[in-house]
Amino acid sequence: MIETNALVPYALSGIQSYLNSIRKIPMLSAEEEYDLVVRLRQFGDLDAAKQLIKSHLKLAAKIAISFCRYGLPVEDLISEANIGLMQAVKKYEPERGTRLATCAIWWIKASLHEYILRSWSLVKIGTVAAQKKLFYNLRKIKAHLGLYNENSLDTEQASQIAKQLNVSAKDVIEMDARLAGDISLNTPVYDDGHAEKQDFICDKHNLENDVICHQENAYRLTMLRQALCELNDRERDIIRLRHLTETPATLDELSEKYGISRERVRQIENRAVEKMTNFVQQKQIA
Repeated sequence: MIETNALVPYALSGIQSYLNSIRKIPMLSAEEEYDLVVRLRQFGDLDAAKQLIKSHLKLAAKIAISFCRYGLPVEDLISEANIGLMQAVKKYEPERGTRLATCAIWWIKASLHEYILRSWSLVKIGTVAAQKKLFYNLRKIKAHLGLYNENSLDTEQASQIAKQLNVSAKDVIEMDARLAGDISLNTPVYDDGHAEKQDFICDKHNLENDVICHQENAYRLTMLRQALCELNDRERDIIRLRHLTETPATLDELSEKYGISRERVRQIENRAVEKMTNFVQQKQIA
């Protein structure tokens, strides 16, 4: 597995130092790139993988910086872009007749899109295709309609945008509110500061039970993440596609993806589940 420590800009004195350092990394010629890919694919040469990644760090950083308009830390964006770049190196197929940079652009943007959707708001933004389209196009459409300074959309404006994006007006209004940013519950309601927004929230649920459920869910999520780390790349990918996506992949799809039989996919899946179960049980005993 490719080590990422050297690719994450946190260890540097600052983001500018990181950008200055990667500017000095020379680009690869087509021949050099092809030779490195052959070394990686045929011999599992991690040094070749690192050279391919490092030569494209400038591209990853450039794309990451273009996503700064969403208000997320640039160092985090660059880290996510580097993760997408590593995926591109693993998936790159030079026989398709394109350079690695062409493949990398797609993977880097996909990684950044997913990161932004995960991180934008404390309230989860929908992950269905229509919601993603709404998230990434709402600001552009508002600007095109001349709604630069609008604090919020009215019903007519929301309906107009909804028709363009094939979503409901309610979805448009909700997304517009989310794009305005999360609002702290400690925000004063009155000028004298004697009341905050949280003071006016009515609790209709049992708070103690909610806290317990939240802690239990957090524990389960932590166990899941740790258990996934016990798997190899193929096992982890099969578990993710079979159990951790909105539309689970079929055995036939995974059989075609990995070039193995359906039965072999099922065996790998069962073995991975067993590994994860044993890991969780050992953790609970400890």
